[in-house]
Amino acid sequence: MRGCRYSLRIPNDGGFVKRNGFRCSKSNDAPQLLKVVVSGATEILRLLSSFNKNELYEMVPEQKYETSASSLDDIMMILKSDYDNAYFVTGNFTSGIYTDDCIFEDPTIRFRGKELYSRNLKLLVPFFEHPSISLQSINKVINSETESVMASWRLRTYLKLPWRPLILIDGITVYDLDNRFRIVKHVESWSVSPLEAIGQIFTPSSGRPV
Repeated sequence: MRGCRYSLRIPNDGGFVKRNGFRCSKSNDAPQLLKVVVSGATEILRLLSSFNKNELYEMVPEQKYETSASSLDDIMMILKSDYDNAYFVTGNFTSGIYTDDCIFEDPTIRFRGKELYSRNLKLLVPFFEHPSISLQSINKVINSETESVMASWRLRTYLKLPWRPLILIDGITVYDLDNRFRIVKHVESWSVSPLEAIGQIFTPSSGRPV
């Protein structure tokens, strides 16, 4: 995956490259089957959400965070605050530090636009049960091409599905900046493969480690 350039390359496994224990796609294209599964799951969630829009908006209140940044240190401080607010599992993040056409990417999907990212978060949040995302570390990454921030985190949540699956993922997000200190790319890598991540969704939580 582009954006995972902060460590040495290790021989690949199953179409993905392991770096520091995290799996990064070698290209922008996830396997076609995964694309179909992710797209299908998204549409199912969208359909379920459409039946109860009032509950969706109660759980994910509309909030605007338009703070801007003028330095790399500002970006790190704002991102730390967003992690303190558990932005991935609450849907509330500082949109002002992202460009409108920011690229968002993880091992299963890639798209452009912070408004679409915000809508996707709001789509997911009502299905989280007892969620948490903890920031493990956050560091500057500076090279000849760009300035970035790299954050490592741990996600844990049950999903409100009949079999109550437990999602456990350690991950890294790299935030690439432009010369105005706005995030132009938000790239995740995970400690599990995309297939393993999708498999967690379909695995009952009973008997799994908590």
